[in-house]
Amino acid sequence: MHNLFNAVSEIIYPLHCGGCGSKGDTLCKHCVTSFTFVEDAAACPLCGRWIGKKIVCGECIEEERGFQEGHYGFYFENRLRDAIHAFKFNGRIDVGRNLIHLLKDNIVCFSEKFDCIIPVPVTNKRLKERGFNQSFIIGEEISAITDKPLHHSVLYKSKSTKDQYALHRDERKRNVKGVFSVKNGDKIKGKRALLVDDLFTTGYTAKEASRMLLKAGAESIIFFALARTPS
Repeated sequence: MHNLFNAVSEIIYPLHCGGCGSKGDTLCKHCVTSFTFVEDAAACPLCGRWIGKKIVCGECIEEERGFQEGHYGFYFENRLRDAIHAFKFNGRIDVGRNLIHLLKDNIVCFSEKFDCIIPVPVTNKRLKERGFNQSFIIGEEISAITDKPLHHSVLYKSKSTKDQYALHRDERKRNVKGVFSVKNGDKIKGKRALLVDDLFTTGYTAKEASRMLLKAGAESIIFFALARTPS
């Protein structure tokens, strides 16, 4: 009965690719093959910037990141950018889940380095507008892959902020300063936490969130973003 329901649903509401909009798949093969994956062995181990080898880049030497290690899925460009926009702004949760599963092997490779998963939160206003927190969806999928607990209520936004993508670099830094708070800190005390977000740009959001988690007693922070802007 379940398979019949799915078959009928696909006839009435056919799937459209989150990248190019073509019918047939959540993510079509053409779009998937166009995605540029971030290779840990060829990128900065903190920010994911492509260098050609695994060394800390000049910007990360100068800029304290707050987290001790970073992992990234894709470079935010072309069809991948369209797919993430579909996920984040058009409610295509299926696209987000599929993107994470494309990264399953990479995630498993560093899964022994963290004990729990913390999604970067959104405000209640933003949650009502979109109906979901995209970072929670990412964290949920990573939890299913690694069998590590997801603590969605530990980190929260105590005040509203503007969208980071709409701001200049200095404005982004001011925009997130002091916006995060921690509750139920006992869940992360002495734990190695994986902080997850959908996109890494300047790194200010990750830095501020990491700072608060460490202040609350986390042993260390690893950061994961579904994508990072190309250098």
